[in-house]
Amino acid sequence: MSGSFLIETEERTALRAAVAALGRRHGRGYDRESLWREAGKLGYLGVNLPEEYGGGGGGITELSLVLEELGGAGCLLLLMIVSPAICGTVIARFGTDEQKRQWLPGLSDGSLTMAFGITEPDAGSNSHRLTTTARKDGGDWVLNGRKVFVSGVDIADATLIVGRTEDARTGRLKPCLFIVPRDAEGFHRSPIDMELHAVEKQFELVIDDVRLPADALVGDEDAGLLQLFAGLNPERVMTAAFALGMGRYALDRAVEYAKTRQVWKEPIGAHQAIAHPLAQAHIELELAALMMRKAAYLLDAGDDTGAGEAANMAKYAAAEACVHAVDQAVHTLGGNGLTHEYGLASLVTAARVARIAPVSREMILNYVSHQSLGLPKSY
Repeated sequence: MSGSFLIETEERTALRAAVAALGRRHGRGYDRESLWREAGKLGYLGVNLPEEYGGGGGGITELSLVLEELGGAGCLLLLMIVSPAICGTVIARFGTDEQKRQWLPGLSDGSLTMAFGITEPDAGSNSHRLTTTARKDGGDWVLNGRKVFVSGVDIADATLIVGRTEDARTGRLKPCLFIVPRDAEGFHRSPIDMELHAVEKQFELVIDDVRLPADALVGDEDAGLLQLFAGLNPERVMTAAFALGMGRYALDRAVEYAKTRQVWKEPIGAHQAIAHPLAQAHIELELAALMMRKAAYLLDAGDDTGAGEAANMAKYAAAEACVHAVDQAVHTLGGNGLTHEYGLASLVTAARVARIAPVSREMILNYVSHQSLGLPKSY
């Protein structure tokens, strides 16, 4: 494999600088709607989508860069993982011409957003145990089921729902993807009361005989897991970018504080008990960033198999690095790290999200032990 992902092009370096400047203008107290609108207008939300539909013609490499830099400025745009990365990628790769015309321009400029529903109360994200079903009724599809922890349904124009249809040849159920409009009859949402205070809210969905036209199906109903993982691999890379941005933001605040906070003769950053843990956190973030770039490179090169392994590893490494960086940042500031003024305490909870979602670190270790190391399964 080429090592070109190690060295960023001038265009990507310039993109980083421009996005970082946008993030600094909005800052930690950003207004999500205002930032989303401006990022879309500048073309940052659709850098991975085809140029013919208003996108930037780049890939997940560019989109992850945007999310990382915004996060590094304290602007954690969670819906970037969902709307342009998962949904935009799936529609661009497998959607009909009409679906592309209807959705991609809006996803590119931010005027349309799309949520993604896969997780279920009893199945988690295990696509083999999902109970949301889709059956044909004449020329329509009828969906029934439940989803949980679906981000931003209240502000999304539609939700890409993972359901299961029956294979006519085998009778087995296989995953399929459907675009469900926000106001579809029978499509009910209720907010989940979260301890995590994020800009984007979490919802439970009840899908009760939701009738959809034939063209709500994205791609080939026989493609199954191929189309699903075309969205899940970018999701893992973007979650890594989300975690890296958060970790960088926390580390930068801690370094700034350690340089200026003076209790004895020298700033506290001169003491190795403060300096070494921060240096370690920086190294861990940089290592995770390398794996994220490798995963994005493989995705953009069309190597879905290689990207699957690398994307899982990147998400794992970035989540662990983020949790460590945030914890060390709060510890560096001491009592100040728990105050609203410094804006770090809320990241303690937020950082755990990267460990848990969209797939737990234990399931990633399962994947690596089975797929990479060839060890037997216990389930």
